[in-house]
Amino acid sequence: MWDARKSNQGKGDMWAPCPFHQEKSASFHVDDRKGFYYCFGCHAKGDAISFVRETENVGFMEAVEILARETGMPMPERDPQAQQKADRRTQLAEVMEQAVKFFRLQLNTVAAAEARAYLERRGLGAEVLDRWEIGYAPEQWQALWDHLKSKNIEDDLILGAGLAKPSSKGGKPYDTFRGRIMYPIRDARGRAIAFGGRAMDPNDNAKYLNSPETELFDKGRSLYNQGPARTAAGKGKPLIVAEGYMDVIALASAGFEAAVAPLGTAITENQLQLLWRIAPEPIIALDGDQAGLRAAMRLIDLALPLLEAGQSLRFALMPTGKDPDDLLREQGAGALQKLLDEAIPMVQLLWRRETEGRVFDSPERKASLDKALREKIMLIKDPSIRSHYGQAIKDLRWALFRPQKQGGSTGFRGNGRWKQAPLSALASTKASALAMAQSSAVTEHMREAVILAALALCPETTEGFETELERMRCSDPFHARLRDLILRYMSATDQDLQVHIARDLGADALENLISQSHVAIVPCIRTPKNAEMVRMTVAEELAKLHAARGLDAEIAEASEDMDGLADEGITWRLSEASKAAHNALRSGQEDRAEYEIGENGARISRDERNALDALLASIKSQKPQG
Repeated sequence: MWDARKSNQGKGDMWAPCPFHQEKSASFHVDDRKGFYYCFGCHAKGDAISFVRETENVGFMEAVEILARETGMPMPERDPQAQQKADRRTQLAEVMEQAVKFFRLQLNTVAAAEARAYLERRGLGAEVLDRWEIGYAPEQWQALWDHLKSKNIEDDLILGAGLAKPSSKGGKPYDTFRGRIMYPIRDARGRAIAFGGRAMDPNDNAKYLNSPETELFDKGRSLYNQGPARTAAGKGKPLIVAEGYMDVIALASAGFEAAVAPLGTAITENQLQLLWRIAPEPIIALDGDQAGLRAAMRLIDLALPLLEAGQSLRFALMPTGKDPDDLLREQGAGALQKLLDEAIPMVQLLWRRETEGRVFDSPERKASLDKALREKIMLIKDPSIRSHYGQAIKDLRWALFRPQKQGGSTGFRGNGRWKQAPLSALASTKASALAMAQSSAVTEHMREAVILAALALCPETTEGFETELERMRCSDPFHARLRDLILRYMSATDQDLQVHIARDLGADALENLISQSHVAIVPCIRTPKNAEMVRMTVAEELAKLHAARGLDAEIAEASEDMDGLADEGITWRLSEASKAAHNALRSGQEDRAEYEIGENGARISRDERNALDALLASIKSQKPQG
């Protein structure tokens, strides 16, 4: 049990794998001298009594009794009321064991022939029936009552165990369970605390019926097969949460011994904490119907505020209309194992719940989705987990709303007209000013490089440019992939973003981009931490890029629409476009004529700079007076 390499038992310094969560390393530390334990993995802590209370799911005095019994120490005198309560719980547990034996015997009677046939059809042989102590409650009003009374058991104990109910007509109490297959429910210590009964009458209003809550049984704090599942999970088996008794039995029989069920109810917060004590990531495998899906969705809202690092849920989605028992009988353990291996994290099921069956074809609908997801994420108390959830949702959102690639450049146009191959230009056209000008493709590629390099070095400035970046048509695949990474990880630090870029595009990808001469000379690249300068640069370059491409698109559209016109007409349209392009270029040139960039990257009026230089020169030229 103790890790011999880390433990020093002579000094009472012991280490072992933690019993509260599944792990292979020894992170559970016990200081025997101080009587204190602490797990560095799940942060469980306490003394010997709290250890027994948590592992055995018992009260304080019961924990003391267990420790005293194991050490051979006499129990100290207790409060009479506490002693009486403990004694009563012990008596109730003994009555429950008598009931287990009675139901087991009844399963072998003639009256239980239909029940035995049902169990045989479900594949439960004699060994399985014995393992799970499955029995039968006869279709009689006082069969169990009369049996227990023959054992001289007091009325209040039978009633207190939830095995019978008082008659409203003044007669004898009647049995709680009649005409049902009986499944004993045991606590973590192995004590029978309740029953689950399956009706054999198909017209019965309650197909499954659990014992009422008693001094022994708290439905919201109990799990079917809790003790054996904890043992199996400690040996490395995945903890599976199914919906019913038969699912648990089928799973355990197929080799999935760490299986539990929440007793036919929605999982409570206490049950969820019990699950996390057994394993850090239970797999929820509820039925593949609407009720099962609704239960899984409710569980998300319950779990979000309770999440901790390394403590979450995964969901194995059963085929429609199937439960784990059905899947095992029809397809075998391999099919179920495949579903368990493909179990999705909770964040993906949350996304599915908020998006499935909905159309987000307007900004308002997208905003509604963002609001709903934001409200759910804010339920998470741990800031680190909340941040990671936000990033995961952002990735999923990007995958849903990312811009679609444009179609090919040939074929039918959107208006149904055939797009013909471009005609060769005439001599007069070739001689136009626009045709003689330098191609704009190189300039556009350079602007893209500046924009992407600036944002890659300062990703926090991406906010506010998302829409423009999504619409930006990248001139090569590298730019497109870099743009997508920047949008996806815009909330990350510059170091984290650069790690993702290196992983997806190559270790030298960003360095090669920044080292390009037309990029390296940009002031915001030389001083990448200046967020305001980055925003100004990106805004300006995006505006120029979109203006140029808008002009190109207009020219292309005009050229396509002028089939059959004389060459002079084409030349006239191109000349007008050339003038517009010249005016746009002149505006940029005038900008550069009026301003200069200082050493700190700021824009300085040239006139003001010249005036300052003249003043400084005049000061230096004056001779000092003697």
